[in-house]
Amino acid sequence: MRITREMLLNLARETAERTARRQRDIVCIFLIGSLLDEEPLLGGSGDIDLVIIHDAEPLAPREVQRLSDEITLDVAHLGLAAFQPARRLRHDPWLGSALWGNPLVLYDRQHWLEFTQASGTAQFTLPENVYQRAQRLAQAARARWRDLNETPPAPLDAAWGLLEAATQAANAIACLSGAPLTERRFVLNFPARAQAVARPGLAAGLTDLIGGEAAAREGLQTWKSAWLEALEAVATCADAPPRLSAARRAYYQRPVEALATEQPLAAWWIQWRTWTRALVHLGATSPCYADWHAAGEALGLGLSHLPQQLAALDAYLDTVEETLDQWAAQHGARL
Repeated sequence: MRITREMLLNLARETAERTARRQRDIVCIFLIGSLLDEEPLLGGSGDIDLVIIHDAEPLAPREVQRLSDEITLDVAHLGLAAFQPARRLRHDPWLGSALWGNPLVLYDRQHWLEFTQASGTAQFTLPENVYQRAQRLAQAARARWRDLNETPPAPLDAAWGLLEAATQAANAIACLSGAPLTERRFVLNFPARAQAVARPGLAAGLTDLIGGEAAAREGLQTWKSAWLEALEAVATCADAPPRLSAARRAYYQRPVEALATEQPLAAWWIQWRTWTRALVHLGATSPCYADWHAAGEALGLGLSHLPQQLAALDAYLDTVEETLDQWAAQHGARL
């Protein structure tokens, strides 16, 4: 079946209309994510990202539904409290950016989104507000680094903590010129964000934190089957995280396969992150753990390499923090 952007937009509109008709507590539904761009698919797969705002706190914050082998519906459920007071959204890198990025409104009771956007994104690009959003992510990355240094972590905790810290650090840079980057296109889009602040070396530094190109090519070739087995195993868990549900397998597998030859680092970022996330949920007693552990040790990403990884992350965070301070000084941000 040929998938077009217009087809996906129509599906989004139909879903919003049907959902709003069935659930009377809904205040607003809007579309965010890659479908707002001209090329929403990666490796022939993609998703429809909806945000649904409810009068009260929703029972589940997220759900993922299969629409086809290639397309999933990814819905974030939020209560009104998440947006109050609206002015604090200027410092929120995720919710604030979602509202600032011209989401497509599919349902809006009493013009809630219009009023919230007006207050929440006023002066959104003021240097002080940009710096605050970036600093929030950089501080979270540094906190993770400190935690990993202060308390001897288990292999899974170490690997996931390092990945999250690297993601937050890079997104601190990304926020200086736009919204935070999302998982599948992270390594593809980050070089442009690093270049925007005249620090192109930050892109190479990021991929060095996941082993560099040699580890990427080896990981993609040798450990693909073990990765897919872990995704299949976690999807069978009754409490599987929505992002790792069975409906999402093609969402990750197809871009990895499409990018593996020409963009191995971008493919490996997706594979190693989702593999590690799956094992965090499955635990060290899972039959899938042995292969993940062996891959980490072979590729320089295991617990025995933690001192070197922490040192590399520390140096990367230093550069990110220096870049933020220099950006603030150059743009006259009042700190």
